[in-house]
Amino acid sequence: MTPSTDWNAWHDAYRDPASELSRRLAFVQGQIRDVLNSLDGPVTITSACAGDGRDVLEVLAEREDADRVRVVLIETDEQNIRRAEHRLWDDEIANVEIRQADAGTTSSYAGAVPADLLLMCGVMGNIVDDDVRTLVGQLPSMCRPGTVVLWTRTREAPDLTPRIREWFAESDFQEESFFAPLDDDTLISVGRHRFAGTPAPFEPGRHLFTFVR
Repeated sequence: MTPSTDWNAWHDAYRDPASELSRRLAFVQGQIRDVLNSLDGPVTITSACAGDGRDVLEVLAEREDADRVRVVLIETDEQNIRRAEHRLWDDEIANVEIRQADAGTTSSYAGAVPADLLLMCGVMGNIVDDDVRTLVGQLPSMCRPGTVVLWTRTREAPDLTPRIREWFAESDFQEESFFAPLDDDTLISVGRHRFAGTPAPFEPGRHLFTFVR
């Protein structure tokens, strides 16, 4: 299936602070702040399907210790990349690499993993269920002990999030939080898992997922 979503227009929902996308962003950014506050010394963050990077870059722009954070944003869309670049220039953020690459293959992560924080936000709701399971199963090759993975997924029926949480457990991740508002009209969810197992060897060229939206 060829993806048909206009990902630039998709970002328009951020203009409404009450939108599901804005609410999800606020929670993800809160988690990023919490992870950064819990770590001393240099920190590495890798973001898959990063869009314009606002989840990470807006957090770094407000921090006095942003220079200790190295970020790799993996994104294919040129307009999103240009917006991310403008954020870097406007906010004078250093140590950020933007890779125009397919986050659906492990080769795109070479040199960017293992990371202290791995963002898989906006990924799992846009790929088929089998690819979600494949992705989670491959994450141990992209983590070091203690790596935190943040992920998002809609809870639209059929809700896959219970299975996703099981797959993380099967891959030696410990769940630290699962944010799922109880509002009738809000179906967002954000998971936070910490890797507690033995890292698997990193293998370039492995398929992770294909976007279908």
